[in-house]
Amino acid sequence: MTKLSEEKPAKMCYEHIGGKLGQLLAVTFAEKGWIAKKDPADKHFYITSLGEKEFSKLGLDISQIKSEKT
Repeated sequence: MTKLSEEKPAKMCYEHIGGKLGQLLAVTFAEKGWIAKKDPADKHFYITSLGEKEFSKLGLDISQIKSEKT
């Protein structure tokens, strides 16, 4: 069992994972090509075709994510 002092935080910010864990997930998913930006200056990512396949393998139902019209 993990001691309380050794537990790592998984912070929630509104309805998403924030903090260092959220940052690490975003960087890792981008490095794997699961998410990308249309332009490096963009603030937001989109889920790539590869990401759709890989997130599905993890059991994530990305059909729950609404498309954003730009």
